[in-house]
Amino acid sequence: MLDDAGLQALREAARLSPDNLPLRRHLAEQLLAKGYLADAEAEFRAALVLAPKDADITAGLAEAFVRQSAYGAALSALEPFLASPGYPPRLGIIAARALLGEGETGKAAYRYYEAISRDPSVADPELAERLTVATTGLSSPPPPPAAAPPDSSEEEVERSKLTFADVAGMEAVKEALRVKLLLPIQQPELFAAYGKRAGGGVLLYGPPGSGKTHLARAAAGELGAAFVNVGLADILDMYVGSSERNLRATFDLARRNRPCVLFFDEVDALAARRSDMRQAHTRQLVNQFLAELDGVDQHANEGVLVLAATNAPWYIDVAFRRPGRFDQMVFVPPPDAAARAAILRILCRDKPLAEMDFDAVARATEHLVGADLKGVVDRAVEVKLQQSISAGRPIPMSTADLLAAAKGAKPTAVREWLATARNYVLHANESGAWDELMPWIKAKR
Repeated sequence: MLDDAGLQALREAARLSPDNLPLRRHLAEQLLAKGYLADAEAEFRAALVLAPKDADITAGLAEAFVRQSAYGAALSALEPFLASPGYPPRLGIIAARALLGEGETGKAAYRYYEAISRDPSVADPELAERLTVATTGLSSPPPPPAAAPPDSSEEEVERSKLTFADVAGMEAVKEALRVKLLLPIQQPELFAAYGKRAGGGVLLYGPPGSGKTHLARAAAGELGAAFVNVGLADILDMYVGSSERNLRATFDLARRNRPCVLFFDEVDALAARRSDMRQAHTRQLVNQFLAELDGVDQHANEGVLVLAATNAPWYIDVAFRRPGRFDQMVFVPPPDAAARAAILRILCRDKPLAEMDFDAVARATEHLVGADLKGVVDRAVEVKLQQSISAGRPIPMSTADLLAAAKGAKPTAVREWLATARNYVLHANESGAWDELMPWIKAKR
């Protein structure tokens, strides 16, 4: 109930003249300005029904979402505009706030500085300060090159807000990470008594989309450690010697911010078998990687927790599996029915819901991994948003909505990965490296 007489009068006027777009827009903006966020959201939605492609109304709706911490909804609303060049800079500022709320520091900084480079008047000093605090070693982060995409910015130290509570299922995997990576830092005296130091490496492997990156972020958040997410573009360079320097700089960054979780995604591209390489400089990159894992002395990597993820562990040079390197390999399986239900609960927890039967949806989504399930939820949300915009109010999502979205979902790559893994487990496992996979492969026959 509004306790502002002026807003009550505006709302009554809008009720009597529901197709008056300027009136509805003015009411929504006033509600937003005075902090009536849910009411503002509803009015912006109603205005969008009258003008679906209006950038200012979309900006208002996204702002209402951000101030309610519904960052994903804000980015979904902004996405059609952000995909087009020359979008209004104000939308970039709102997107930066939402991305920062999602923990995507690099992308948030890119959006912010790209926006103010086109229109300095939209600058937000408070947001700029938050971005400065969230990045490392930059008192005033420079704007990225106009042609560079958000992901090409240099490695940044993040502070993950995720913990293991945000990871559905996978208890055995989480326990392995606790023992190998987290407990040596959380209980250093106990581990020191047995000559164990904080640091080391774990290789996460499994089918695409099974949650390896999500697990790495959660491990950093569980520890309260810095998190450095390293992609191929951060390391690989066309000039001889540059890739090795980039790799050394990445480890140095992690060492300066210890305790730190250093995460290498698609590590098979950086740590491939040297016997398969034809060029000397690519073999040298592998040698550099091994040297950095070993450290210049026994304490060099203390407090640096190296996590790596791959879909193809069989292509990684065997030297990486020696003690002190990636000496522990952890299989991240596709989620079973109970884990799928838990993933769906987490994905839907910030959305308006009717009574839900997540177990029924889980049974209908066999072979889907976490990334696939997120796609199912996103499709259901898109349909519900269209219905809500037409109705002028949020309509709760139901079990039937998720089941309808799941009908068109297809597993990304689990079956193909399973076929490849079965070949290695059954025909190329003389060393016993894939014994952990054996029970799972047999169960899937």
